Amino acid sequence: MASNTWDADFYTRKHNFVTNYGESVVELLAPQAGELILDLGCGAGELTAKIATSGAKVSGIDFAADMISKAQAKFPELEFKQHNAELSFTFEERFDAVFSNAALHWMINAEAVIKNVAQSLKPGGRFVFEMGGKGNVAAIIQALELAANDFNLSELAIYNYFPCISEYSSILERNGLSVKFAVLFERPTLLDGEDGLRNWIKMFRNSVLDKLKPSSHEQFLAKIEHYGQAKLLRNQQWFADYVRLRMIAIKE
Repeated sequence: MASNTWDADFYTRKHNFVTNYGESVVELLAPQAGELILDLGCGAGELTAKIATSGAKVSGIDFAADMISKAQAKFPELEFKQHNAELSFTFEERFDAVFSNAALHWMINAEAVIKNVAQSLKPGGRFVFEMGGKGNVAAIIQALELAANDFNLSELAIYNYFPCISEYSSILERNGLSVKFAVLFERPTLLDGEDGLRNWIKMFRNSVLDKLKPSSHEQFLAKIEHYGQAKLLRNQQWFADYVRLRMIAIKE
């Protein structure tokens, strides 16, 4: 699993598109008053709070301590817990639904995560999620790897799992979750400002920057921009080449 050290304030200020796009996944969830719902990988709790406006009783879990602290401070009326979903997450009651947005691709041991999801759902309960899918940020990764080669970096420690529909469907089905809806789609995503790409790297690939001396960071980020501009820069605006996997599965 990815590091549990995240800059929650930087995430909220410069990468709020994660929450904005996640609102359509909440619509797909269609939460109902009185339902028990788990937000898996809740981050700073913005979508957890959105779900709660339906009248559902919602709890949020995340691996990142800073994210959980921010969520608890901003939404004290809601329940948030720090959990590593690859290990376990236990609650007194089972859930009518498990929701997840932009989190599952950080969980490398997908089999363990889905097993835990299945165990946490009531029979007939639904798992509704969006994550990075096959081909996600391929151009960013290519630019990053070319820059890393220039700096003689190896073993970049990029911890992500971007599956195709059939891969993830197989995992879901093995764990008693029947796939009812699945779509893999491209969603080029506008990044904030002229530093959009380098801020994305600082947020989501900081483990690579940690391999360099701080004095080399700006030169390294400039190299990534150089290699990425042909595919990622449009009319002087940076875009992330996102590919998203969105699914609904029902516990049998």
